[in-house]
Amino acid sequence: MLIPAVGTALPVVTSLRDCADYSKVIEPYIPQLYALPGQILSHIADPTALRNIYASTNPAISGLAFSIALFPIFLVVSEINKNYSQVDRVWSILPTIYHIHYAIWTRLNGLPTDKVDPVLAFSLIWTGRLTFNYWRRGGYQVGSEDYRWALIKKQIGQPLFFVLNVLFISSIQSVLLFAVTTPTYLLLLTSNHRQLNPMKTTQNPAYLFFSRFMISLVAFEWFADGQQWNYHAAKNEYQKTAKVPEGWTRAQLDRGFNATGLFKYSRHPNFAAEQTIWITLYLWGCYETGSLYNWTIGGLISYVLIFAGSTPLTERISAGKYAEYSLYQKRVGMFVPWLLGKGWSEEEAEREGPKLVEEQKRKEGKKGQ
Repeated sequence: MLIPAVGTALPVVTSLRDCADYSKVIEPYIPQLYALPGQILSHIADPTALRNIYASTNPAISGLAFSIALFPIFLVVSEINKNYSQVDRVWSILPTIYHIHYAIWTRLNGLPTDKVDPVLAFSLIWTGRLTFNYWRRGGYQVGSEDYRWALIKKQIGQPLFFVLNVLFISSIQSVLLFAVTTPTYLLLLTSNHRQLNPMKTTQNPAYLFFSRFMISLVAFEWFADGQQWNYHAAKNEYQKTAKVPEGWTRAQLDRGFNATGLFKYSRHPNFAAEQTIWITLYLWGCYETGSLYNWTIGGLISYVLIFAGSTPLTERISAGKYAEYSLYQKRVGMFVPWLLGKGWSEEEAEREGPKLVEEQKRKEGKKGQ
């Protein structure tokens, strides 16, 4: 088998707008996806050949192939352990692996990395923050699983849940974590086009704005994580000792959920920032290619839909646990702060809270009869 020459895996485009044209930058390379497994198996013991295969395969195609290859691993491990948070454990890591992949691939092919490197820098910080927060919440402990999977399994039954695992949990989620990074492929293409056509294009410092804005959003998430962690640490201490820690009130801790700091203005500020991060990366790709929209929006929409589908379930659980959560939902936006309306008021919460608690007790009493 003849291995394609290094450097032949990118399309020849005549304009920046062409860099976002699916028919020119992805479609011609789809046959590589089918050929790649055979190429790898045929040269599995030849590191030089494997390097050439990697460097001569379109980076978006090889990234997609890797995300598909993870599917059977996630499926088998989740079914053997009956633990369906396998993708959850690498959620904070896989996007950065794809960004590392783009950075390595561009270097192997001697291409400019002026946009890929800032994305990688952001991504490493993003991974550090999310992985740390997942770890300190016990996500990597043996047997740890997102409580929502157990609830869904209970509602639909094991047979249908297995179908869900095959069609979504272990498969689509893996591909989604690759797809959300595909704007970086467009950035790679635009950098290469500018290098090849210096007389036709002009460099711009937009990458400084986009990359720094995404890093600032990660910092925002860090503060939101810290505020949530501090609240629950204070609540746990209060529940153990019956003493109110300094900086908190008894009403805030009895409430059971955090409505202070950033959470006074958004019920899920960290989720809002997370979605904005990937929207920003997508818009960066649009800006660099001069397109109002492009095919990479598929990954973004899928990512946002994950939040649109999972957050309401989280909210229903919270509303069932905490009597005052219904008032919180009326006063504070789910993701974006409401510019109109009364907003969250501790005075109102302390006044209305006891009534809501009594109402919840009456409902629970009727259910128990």
